[in-house]
Amino acid sequence: MAAINITDIKKCYQTLQALDGVSLSIEEGEFFGLLGPNGAGKTTLISIIAGLNRADSGRVTIHGHDVVTDFREARKKIGVVPQELVFDPFFTVRETLRLQSGYFGLSNNDRWIDEVMGNLDLTSKADTNMRALSGGMKRRVLVAQALVHKPPVIMLDEPTAGVDVELRQTLWKFIGRLNHEGHTVVLTTHYLEEAQAMCNRVAMLKSGAVVALDNMTALIRHISGSQLVLRLAQGIFPDSLRHLIAQTHETAAGTQFTLRINDYAEVESILATLRSGGATIEEMQLQQADLEDVFLQIMGEKISE
Repeated sequence: MAAINITDIKKCYQTLQALDGVSLSIEEGEFFGLLGPNGAGKTTLISIIAGLNRADSGRVTIHGHDVVTDFREARKKIGVVPQELVFDPFFTVRETLRLQSGYFGLSNNDRWIDEVMGNLDLTSKADTNMRALSGGMKRRVLVAQALVHKPPVIMLDEPTAGVDVELRQTLWKFIGRLNHEGHTVVLTTHYLEEAQAMCNRVAMLKSGAVVALDNMTALIRHISGSQLVLRLAQGIFPDSLRHLIAQTHETAAGTQFTLRINDYAEVESILATLRSGGATIEEMQLQQADLEDVFLQIMGEKISE
C-alpha cells in the first residue's frame, strides 16, 4: 500500500489553474521531494493532502484513507510543517505540544514530547512562552507539533526557509532518523542541495502539472547528464560543437565554455574536434551535473515550449 496516493487532482482559483491533473504515488518509507518554482502548486497540493483545502476533482488517500470521506483516520496518519510561523501566544512550548497531543487523543505523551524537544534542541525552552521565542525557535516548535503524534507520514513545506545552519543540521539529523525508522517524508524546498542530499525520488511541478518524476540518480543522469567545462588557450570554438553549449562565462583569462554531455565517451570526440580545428585547451574540468542543473533545464524547457 502506498503511503500517499494522488489521483488526477485538479484545483482552480477563479481563472488560475493551480493544479491540473496531478497524479503520483509515494511509497511507505520514502524520502520524497516535491519541487517547483513559486506558484507551481506545491503548497496547494500539500494543503489538499493535509485536508486544509478541497480539490475540485480527483482523490487523495493516506495509507488507504481518503482525505475527504475518511478524514479523521487520514489526519492521524500525517504531520505537516507549514511554511508560515503560526503559533498560540498564550502557551509555553511544552503546553503547546501537550495541547497538540490532545487533538489526537494522547493524554500521556510527555515522554515522546521530551524526546522530540531534545532532538530539536528545545528542552531549554520548554517553559518559555511562545511569544518570547526567536523565529528559528518557533519553527522548531512547528516541527515538534507535526511530530507529536508520531505520524507515519511527515510533510515538510519549506522547513528551513530563513533559518540558521544549526537548525538545518539538527532538523535533518532528526528527520533522517525518523525516515530510517520507517516514516515517510515529503519535502518541498527551494534549497535544491538539501533535496539532493535527502530525497530518494523527486517530482517537479510547473504550472500545476508534474513535468518530471524519477529517482534522484536517474533524473540527474538521463535529463542533465554531465558537463565538460573548458577554456581555450588559442583558436576558435568550432561551430559543430555549439549545440552542446549549456552556458558561456567571460573570465579575466578568457571565455569559459560549459558543454552538456550524456556520456563520458563523448569527451574524446569533442577533444578531437577541437584539435582538428586548431584550438588548444588551457583548462578543462569534467563535472557531474546536480539537481539544480536538472531543475533549471526542465523549467527552462517548459517555459520555452
